[in-house]
Amino acid sequence: MKRSLIFLTLLGAGLPALAQAAEIDWKKVDTALGKTAAVSGDVHRYGLPRSDLHVTLDGVTIKPALALGGWVAFAPMHDEAMVMGDLVLLETEINPVMTKLIESGLEITAVHNHILRASPATFYMHVGGHGDPVKMATAIRSALAASKTPFDTPATTAGPAPAVDLDTAKLDQIMGVKGHAAGGVYQFGVPRRDPATESGMKVTGPLGGANGINFQPTGNGKAAITGDFLVTGNEVNPLVRALRAGNIEVTAIHSHMLDEQPRMFFIHFWANDDALKLAQGIRNALDTTAVAKAQ
Repeated sequence: MKRSLIFLTLLGAGLPALAQAAEIDWKKVDTALGKTAAVSGDVHRYGLPRSDLHVTLDGVTIKPALALGGWVAFAPMHDEAMVMGDLVLLETEINPVMTKLIESGLEITAVHNHILRASPATFYMHVGGHGDPVKMATAIRSALAASKTPFDTPATTAGPAPAVDLDTAKLDQIMGVKGHAAGGVYQFGVPRRDPATESGMKVTGPLGGANGINFQPTGNGKAAITGDFLVTGNEVNPLVRALRAGNIEVTAIHSHMLDEQPRMFFIHFWANDDALKLAQGIRNALDTTAVAKAQ
């Protein structure tokens, strides 16, 4: 899921730039957000799952890792840092959170749905920016206080993580890449052959620049799938046709960013059927786009 994402230019807020990106004190960013980052290269990504919500769709209770996984990611940019993110919000939370972000100097780059028919309905607000990462993290944390996004570390239970009741080896084989289990969901991240750039920075997977495909077991070899594809304009309709040929719903087509090159669109989807059949449909759809070859 993916997957997320966007620049907010910190306007007129007078946020001081860092002397050197290498001097970023990431522990202070952790403290400001109240989270510990997952680090991938220079990117520090913070998960903001809506574990407080009980969302159902077509009788499926959606796990946070399937379609409720908000996040923000920071990366050094010139002499400061940039942030991109995707915040999961209820309808009533959109404008209170947006107002606080705007007041802090942050911009909003997209607000949209990912799935249809869910109860309660959830929406996704894409944000980003550049400046002092501690100040940006503080602003994001303050804005999310206008929602019920949880920041407390969930209590851990002894024992192994819940198993994913799917033939993951066959899913890997069909998809052509290796997935991983997270929160009871089997996830794939499939990068594009040539990442988009924004403000001279490559939008890589940790920044939301990859196709995100999620499988949540629903019993008897079936899975609910959702996520998003990252495509150029000329790839939109070939991908849509491939998804519909596989009986996979197309639930949203939209942008996440404002100034990326080349222009990119994100296509969200949903189905609940035999997992291996759906994996083949997803692979067929991916083959209509310029994805990186499996390593």
